[in-house]
Amino acid sequence: MSKNMMSMPDMVMMDMSVMQACMDACSACEQACTVCSTQMMDCAPACMNCADMCNTMMRSMMRMQGMTPASMMSMLDACIAMCQTCMDMCMMHADDSDVCRMCAQSCKACMDACMAMKDMMMASA
Repeated sequence: MSKNMMSMPDMVMMDMSVMQACMDACSACEQACTVCSTQMMDCAPACMNCADMCNTMMRSMMRMQGMTPASMMSMLDACIAMCQTCMDMCMMHADDSDVCRMCAQSCKACMDACMAMKDMMMASA
């Protein structure tokens, strides 16, 4: 997080470590989902969608200009929902595929990080 971000409206109240952890989890989830999608199992479409959503969430947090708390909450909800869908699909293959198991774990970590971000935002509102 740069010092310039701290000067943006609504950023002073943000816990930058929670925000950084969320961006890191989104990045890791994007990578895991991208790898998992190459297996060509029936979870591949959900993995590709989740990778795109995680990338969008991360990029949105990196350029907070124009982001309102309401739009951030909606984005976090969408990311959580997409990660849940992907995790559920990958868990069907987790016993047979280490890649699907890793992807499901990454989705869970991303959901947890997004929930922590939401909790932090609600506590500071």
